[in-house]
Amino acid sequence: MTNRARTDALLLAGFCAFLFLYGLTQFGLIGADEPRYAQVAREMLERHEWITPILGGKPWLEKPPLYYWQAIVAYRIFDVSDWAARLPSVIDASLMVVAIYFFLRRFRRGFELDGALITAACAGIIAYARAASTDMALTAAFAIGMLAWWAWRESEGRIYLAVFYVCMALGMLAKGPVAPFLAALIIAVYAAAVRGWKVVVRTLWTPGIILFCAIAFPWYVAVQAHNPAFFHEFIVQHNFERYSRNLYHHPEPFWYYLPVTLLALSPWTVFVIAALVESFRGWRTKVTHAEISNEFSIFCACWLIVPVIFFSISQSKLPGYILPAIPAGAMLLVDYLHRHLKDSAAPTVPKLLAVLHALVASAPIIPALLIAYIFQQHHLPRGKPMFVALAIAFVLCAGIALTLVKAGMRMLRFVTLIPVVLIVGAVLKLGSTDLDRTLSARPLVQEIASMETHQLPLAVYYPPRELEYGLTFYRNQPPAHYDWGNIPQQEHILIIAEHSQAVVAKLVPGRRTSLLGHFAPQHVDYYWVAAAGSSSMH
Repeated sequence: MTNRARTDALLLAGFCAFLFLYGLTQFGLIGADEPRYAQVAREMLERHEWITPILGGKPWLEKPPLYYWQAIVAYRIFDVSDWAARLPSVIDASLMVVAIYFFLRRFRRGFELDGALITAACAGIIAYARAASTDMALTAAFAIGMLAWWAWRESEGRIYLAVFYVCMALGMLAKGPVAPFLAALIIAVYAAAVRGWKVVVRTLWTPGIILFCAIAFPWYVAVQAHNPAFFHEFIVQHNFERYSRNLYHHPEPFWYYLPVTLLALSPWTVFVIAALVESFRGWRTKVTHAEISNEFSIFCACWLIVPVIFFSISQSKLPGYILPAIPAGAMLLVDYLHRHLKDSAAPTVPKLLAVLHALVASAPIIPALLIAYIFQQHHLPRGKPMFVALAIAFVLCAGIALTLVKAGMRMLRFVTLIPVVLIVGAVLKLGSTDLDRTLSARPLVQEIASMETHQLPLAVYYPPRELEYGLTFYRNQPPAHYDWGNIPQQEHILIIAEHSQAVVAKLVPGRRTSLLGHFAPQHVDYYWVAAAGSSSMH
């Protein structure tokens, strides 16, 4: 290994460890999806079940198994925990970054470290690399597959086409048929853009199709055999109907993914837009005169834009849907740097571009430094805290802009990674406690456990979905639902909205209750409820 390769390896390992892994347990599983996916993997592990996803003891057929399989392995090695539940996404994101590095070392030599670190430092990648979800598994498989397809396109090496089909199969196991469908759509749009339809036909390689089927289809056949409702529930409801109807109540305006994509690409957003504009301006020249290698920016532009348009048409929208497009933005920026730097050691950066980039890169340090105030007071503070945050942001902004204007584009990666590291560090250092208490069930569960001599059954009354699934994972027991008429006869703990003493008395008339505590960050109280017919507290 050369000195440069050793240095690159250390930098990649260090940045991936910090951006994806550091502080992974500082706040618990948040939202509804993280604890739900983590619990499905746990129940599959406990039942030694590798085919049918299980939640609450029943088949849960909304997602394919790749994330669950990864989490099961993590649980077996490290035991069940929120850290182990998030580990698959950490590994998937890191593998994607490493794959990007080797792809660029082969096809854009000299820019491999830039591309890998730019991808790793995208806000969307950092966020989902730290989440127990299926989105990063899909994104990693999809990104590696699309780069493998381009490697085949540029080099004619069939091994790359085989990798493409393997990755699309893994993508189908990660989140369903969206992976191969989206890949086919991107390739078709690219072929139309460069007027090269033959590439579509040549992509349909029989050994690759056989490889795809051999990897992706066995689980689909097995789960359908075990669960006859699978096809309707997963394929029809969670793919076709989720796309064509607002079946699961995630309505957003058509333009929703435009700001989401710009935010997910930050802090590189300004230069990605510049690269996209330049790609469109040079499109006709590249189509008529250029070698295939010079069409890479067109391919990346298609890869970035097609998912945004495709999911914008969907009637159900969630931020994670757009994640597979984010590596394309990073690759588009790398190709932009390659074109500008290959003939000049330090090409100048237009002042307006430098200032806009500096603003986008440095502005997030303000909410990052004030995150505790935001959670506790629900607004930005005034006075000294705001003044200090603004001063730090101004220094960062001025430093980035001046460096780019004076030292040139070659410093882009270095000066932009500084605020990224500071922002991630600030959020973890200053905001993790409030994130934990406000958005995760973990501290509530710990508070309840500290009062129990033994674990009691748990019940809830009209709980938020996020809290319900969090309680299920951290207690490893699905709560009974008072709102469904399921009131346990034995002694139990009830979690209900704050200031609900009168409601509790009506729900369990004649049974002794006691307010055990109030969890202010999530506006809930928890009560001890005696067994039916009992008059004493145990």
